[in-house]
Amino acid sequence: MKVLFVHGLASSGAFKLAEMLRILLKAEVVAPDVPIDPDEALELLRGLCESEQPDLVVGLSWGGFLTQQLRGIPRALINPDLNVARFLRTLSSPVEYLSPRRDGATSFTITPALCDRYEALEATLFTDDDPSLVLGLFAENDELVRCGDEFEQHYPGQAVRYPGGHLPTYPQVKQFLAPALRAFINENPL
Repeated sequence: MKVLFVHGLASSGAFKLAEMLRILLKAEVVAPDVPIDPDEALELLRGLCESEQPDLVVGLSWGGFLTQQLRGIPRALINPDLNVARFLRTLSSPVEYLSPRRDGATSFTITPALCDRYEALEATLFTDDDPSLVLGLFAENDELVRCGDEFEQHYPGQAVRYPGGHLPTYPQVKQFLAPALRAFINENPL
């Protein structure tokens, strides 16, 4: 199995969840450092979907928002932030990355134009040709984003709730997320 992992905001492909997926799903995991610019990010991710042919794309938080834009392939959104523009507008720029990036970048800048581009993408989040290709995984005690109810309005029956906070721990991934991801991919083989 091959998984494309899309990390959260202010993070990188080196984020620990990528390694957890490698171990627990026994999968090859492609985990790029995704640019903050949504156009660049989606160009990178669509290119990787074409070249790498992943069986599943897994996005965490901000990465879940981007992952939702990748139509036509099985994708799992873990605690996705479906309102990125609103969240970005609450942050002070520059924002420091929380995990090392291959390009050596240590921070990124938030501009009103960047927020506007994310806001425009939010209008296209739920225009999917096949809702069965989307799984939402939502922590019951998410301290950063709470988009489970919004997701379930568009994808009834496609959400799994699990105990935990915004960033899943190894025990949570092992007990709740990995089994849900395995079952989902078995239902949606490419």
